[in-house]
Amino acid sequence: MGQPVVVFIDPEELDVEPGARLLRDAGFEVRVVGSRDPGEIAAAAHDAEALIVGYAPVDAALLDRLPAVRMLATMSAGYDMVDTAEARRRGLWVSNLPHAATEDVAVHALAATLSLVRHLPRADATVRGGGWNTEFGELPCRASELTLGLVGFGRIARALARMAGPVFGRVAAFDPHADPAGWPPEVDRLGLDELVGASDVLSLHTPLTPQTHGLADGDLLARMRPGSFLVNVSRGELVDADALVRALDSGHLAGAALDVFPVEPPPADDPLRTHPRIRLSPHSAFLTDASQRAYVCAPAENVIAWHRTGRPLTPVVDPTLEGAVS
Repeated sequence: MGQPVVVFIDPEELDVEPGARLLRDAGFEVRVVGSRDPGEIAAAAHDAEALIVGYAPVDAALLDRLPAVRMLATMSAGYDMVDTAEARRRGLWVSNLPHAATEDVAVHALAATLSLVRHLPRADATVRGGGWNTEFGELPCRASELTLGLVGFGRIARALARMAGPVFGRVAAFDPHADPAGWPPEVDRLGLDELVGASDVLSLHTPLTPQTHGLADGDLLARMRPGSFLVNVSRGELVDADALVRALDSGHLAGAALDVFPVEPPPADDPLRTHPRIRLSPHSAFLTDASQRAYVCAPAENVIAWHRTGRPLTPVVDPTLEGAVS
């Protein structure tokens, strides 16, 4: 009997070798497909037992072409690239990486927030243009007089709340799925409408689901406080891009910071890429030297654990609990 096969698909900028080494040492044959093309993936993974998934969509059509696959391990905390309902129906395991870059994304979100609040890009441009603080224009607000609002209150948002608490006057959050018993007393728990209306900075930390797709639409943005800011380090599709541009053009919102986009990378003529009130980063909130290794080693460890024990370390779809049948 041959070696079990695992395939990395669409790892993008990540160096998969540390994870591949773990898998080879555990007895796997390892292949890499640097593409989201279903045909290329199906050709390389036709006999694979497990896929380690970057951002390539894994849907029913692709799974139909991969009859040997029993395990899908994502290289991220998010797993919206996998059709989890279809995986559950087929009795497949799905795992994610809930801890790989919690600190890194939270620090990035805080840095982006403070850059907006302190008007750092404008300050930089003023000095580079030969000006000084007398030409600074509208003055920043004091952070201790502002409210930071978090939409979603999972691991990253909770880490951000701990970091931001000593800086901001108030930290509040909305999350209908969070356990009230574990809610920290220093973070106000609000409904979504109340949070949107109370926040000077609204930071998005919710997974992408059919219910959250386009969450930050024209209606929500209109309910934000005049002169407030939007930060998104979660998924680009949470934000209605056209509505955001309109809110910025009208002056209703003072600015936004985006690490994620509906199309990545955004086209050269994308208003999100060219708007002067949007601060951009290239989906890099998760990237540090430590997280680079974790993003390829942790999914490999999930696959190894599943192969040895029948269960990955961090499952998000457990077919033994869901009653799925193959």
